[in-house]
Amino acid sequence: MTVSPWQGRELGTRTVSFTPRDAILYALAVGAPADRLDLVYEERLRVLPTFALTLAQWAPDALGALGAFDVATAVHGSQHLLVKRPLEPSGELTTTARVARVRDKGSAAVFDVEVSCAYFTATWSIFAPGAGGFGGERGPSAPRRPDRPAGHTRTVRTHSRQAALYRLLGDRHAMHIDPAAAKAAGMPRPFLHGLCTLATSLLPLADDLGAHPAGLVELEARFAAPVFPGDRLTAHGWDDAGGDDKGCGAAVRFEVAADDGRTVLSGGRARFATDPPTQKETPDA
Repeated sequence: MTVSPWQGRELGTRTVSFTPRDAILYALAVGAPADRLDLVYEERLRVLPTFALTLAQWAPDALGALGAFDVATAVHGSQHLLVKRPLEPSGELTTTARVARVRDKGSAAVFDVEVSCAYFTATWSIFAPGAGGFGGERGPSAPRRPDRPAGHTRTVRTHSRQAALYRLLGDRHAMHIDPAAAKAAGMPRPFLHGLCTLATSLLPLADDLGAHPAGLVELEARFAAPVFPGDRLTAHGWDDAGGDDKGCGAAVRFEVAADDGRTVLSGGRARFATDPPTQKETPDA
């Protein structure tokens, strides 16, 4: 097997700071209702762990800027997040990034960009058409949907302003706000960030599990199709016995589908710490 020259490439270190305002804006952008005070009020604030991904977005962007792949055609294929300890409401993080692995899919390559710090390790898998064929390992296939009825089914509501809000957290790619840029990317209109769809889906799933969304300890999912602001989605979850044996209170495998039947998130898995919610989620009107 041939190893890509990009594999193992160090992408550098970056120090980022954040405040309660940033964490609250994030919670609102991913659908937390205004009466969920532990997520949107600085006096009681618990930071959603997926907020960490906005602090590390610089790394996959840095790899694209180095010319590893065509940024016009590459897409965010999947995401993994391992939480080492909860984020404080404010602080400063020093994150270090590298290309952990490059998988050869034939006509495309998948670049795994790993970002680490004392609080989390996050891995972006970037699917890059035209970058494969170098003779490397193909990597694992996509995980299969559980062969049993879902134990959890929840509606996931997105809203028309969601992409405009989420981009203020750092991912300002024009295709999420500008109709012309979206059309150039092959989309009929601006679409929601995949990480926003993922975090939005976790809120009702955590509630259904009796877990607190800030108690997330591990997350993974694949981005299967675009979501447009205002779409109504349905999350299907299957209890996963792998939670308790790792000291966690709940674990779930999940898929999320649009009303037209398209699967938008696949191969999802989330683990939460034991932490009953202090308040039930109230969906936005």
